[in-house]
Amino acid sequence: MIEMLEGVKETVSFREHFGIRMYLNVEAENYPLHWHTAAEIIMPLENRYTAIVGDATHILRPDDIFIIPSGELHQLIAPDSGKRLIMQFDCSLLYALSGFESTFHLLRPCLVVTPERHGELHASLKPLLIGMMNEYFGDSTLKEASSYALLIQFFVHLGRNLRDERREHCRTKSHKQHKYIDSFVQVCSYISEHCTEDIRVDDLAGLAGFSKFHFARLFKQYVGTSYYNYLNQNRVKHAEKLLIDPNLSITEIAMRSGFGSLATFNRVFKNYKKCTPTEYKHLYGGYGLRR
Repeated sequence: MIEMLEGVKETVSFREHFGIRMYLNVEAENYPLHWHTAAEIIMPLENRYTAIVGDATHILRPDDIFIIPSGELHQLIAPDSGKRLIMQFDCSLLYALSGFESTFHLLRPCLVVTPERHGELHASLKPLLIGMMNEYFGDSTLKEASSYALLIQFFVHLGRNLRDERREHCRTKSHKQHKYIDSFVQVCSYISEHCTEDIRVDDLAGLAGFSKFHFARLFKQYVGTSYYNYLNQNRVKHAEKLLIDPNLSITEIAMRSGFGSLATFNRVFKNYKKCTPTEYKHLYGGYGLRR
């Protein structure tokens, strides 16, 4: 169930010092259009479950694994009866790990892993998801550490498979395109690590080994969005972490997150999060705001 919904923004309430929330949902309740900073994994256990992300409707069958990255607008429609495992987790748990953010971007806007289409991958992911559920609801010592370890394994399996699929997809074209994938993974990692700095397209093109014109075109082709959007997404993610601090002003957060002006920060943040930085700060209890 959605505990805190303001407009279309859901604030996910995690257990104290535990950045994972998991529950077995049996309610015949539809969840309206919403988004949250947490990522979400859904696996129906009994009966089907419907998820709508953007303009696409996904009918999930039992054992299908559905992954929704943070910040994606979605709605969920439940049948009259059934059961599904729903897990939400704080993405910042994994952002510090090299390559995670660029891999996670490959999931957008969502990903369905089914036993029929992804046999080996599904067979490796399902036990990890069940293992996290057992740890979460159990009373074993170090269950938080164990849950995080399983979560990391989950996305290692998923990330490696996604990159292998990209390489396989390009295999019929040329060996050169295999190098393109590796180049843009490197660029994405660089953007994630240096998003608060003054990054110029010429620098990124040089890192990838292309002219500025070819870099912009190929980046969008291989990553699925423009380098400018990808840079702004990472800056917004960085700003989200700073907005929780009540001692930082909105202007200071804008500068620390790599935005050249407060007006640009407000515009870009609202475009991605559907609320202003000030509204987001209030949602997280950051009162006593300073400009």
